[in-house]
Amino acid sequence: MATQATGTDRGTASGPGGAGRTRASAKGELTRARLIAAARTLLAGDGAGRFTTRNVAALSGVSHGMCHYHFADRTELIVAVVADIRPEWIAPLEEAVTGPGDFAERAERVLALLTRPESPDLARLHAALHWLALNDERVRAGLEAEYGRWRSCFVRLFRALADERGSGADPVPLGEAFAAAVDGIAAIGSLDGTVDAARVLRTLMDSLASTV
Repeated sequence: MATQATGTDRGTASGPGGAGRTRASAKGELTRARLIAAARTLLAGDGAGRFTTRNVAALSGVSHGMCHYHFADRTELIVAVVADIRPEWIAPLEEAVTGPGDFAERAERVLALLTRPESPDLARLHAALHWLALNDERVRAGLEAEYGRWRSCFVRLFRALADERGSGADPVPLGEAFAAAVDGIAAIGSLDGTVDAARVLRTLMDSLASTV
């Protein structure tokens, strides 16, 4: 009696062919990750000065052609770096805001994160990305989207306070105002290390919370 061909017989995802594709996919993801890591290293080291796909490929030990297989051009690689750093500065803030506890507990977690020193590499990487965004619309759009996500964390924080107090206060201007202050304090702090960022941000947080 004839039997129906199985997935293994046809070499589909459940058979040897599928296993081969899985291995190829894993290798491709590894190569992509190596390229992004090399791109980060170059941007954090020399900024945008030596940032080319050829230099990224050389640093990662990948052929230039393979680099362009994964990233169509230099800008696409930069945008991938923008997304790659999200777990280091946006994700912890999102977790602090959406985690358990009332507004006071969430605010404490947020302030602890904001007053924690940023790693020098991440600071230089952010500076390089901002510079690149001035000259590349796609980089600017990618970075703008990330900052929008970052600012929304503060809006959610004040929305939680408004809900807690049963207030009709609009959390958007409060969150945006606090986000702008965080950016300003970071800029000032990069030039003047005597600024007490923790005290300033706590004072502002308390002042804004009192209006809700």
